[in-house]
Amino acid sequence: MVPAGKISGWDQLISELYAHHPVLKMMLVQHSRMVARLALALNARLANPLDSQLVKAAAMLHDIGIIHTNAPSIFCRGTEPYIRHGVIGAEILRRAGFDERLARVAERHTGTGLTLSDIQSQRLPLPTDVDLMPRSRLERLICYADKFYSKSSDSRLKSIDEVRHSLARHSAETLARFEALVAEFGEPDPVDEC
Repeated sequence: MVPAGKISGWDQLISELYAHHPVLKMMLVQHSRMVARLALALNARLANPLDSQLVKAAAMLHDIGIIHTNAPSIFCRGTEPYIRHGVIGAEILRRAGFDERLARVAERHTGTGLTLSDIQSQRLPLPTDVDLMPRSRLERLICYADKFYSKSSDSRLKSIDEVRHSLARHSAETLARFEALVAEFGEPDPVDEC
């Protein structure tokens, strides 16, 4: 068992890390707040819900690594490929002493997770010795909630059919993994957005 680190202080970490990137910080925080609201609403429906402070921290930190990536359309001016934002975020969180559960959420939320086969066959610039699939309920919950919000200026809750269509373009396996998340957490309600 990995010793628990901190789950509080995420707001300070974001402020410090993004101090010289106000537009990127605003986009990150807006996206993360929407993901947090949805994740907390979905969590509240569960028969045995997760700790709400842990869910909120995980949602607020899942994309912390985007600062080092190159994705100009969403104000990211770093040098790393965007697909690495999860592993970069996990490194940031581990170095800052955050709980390993939060680092794993950051590391494993991309798409519906990335199998070792995905990483190797697509020659993705990611570690080739581990898969990056969401394993814990917390990891799956944040991965799922994240699929319903874009980081672009369109900040509305996507419909489940929009998410399905977007994921189906990647592979049948990606879509099947999403359907397993739908079965686990249920479809979001438009009221979950509030």
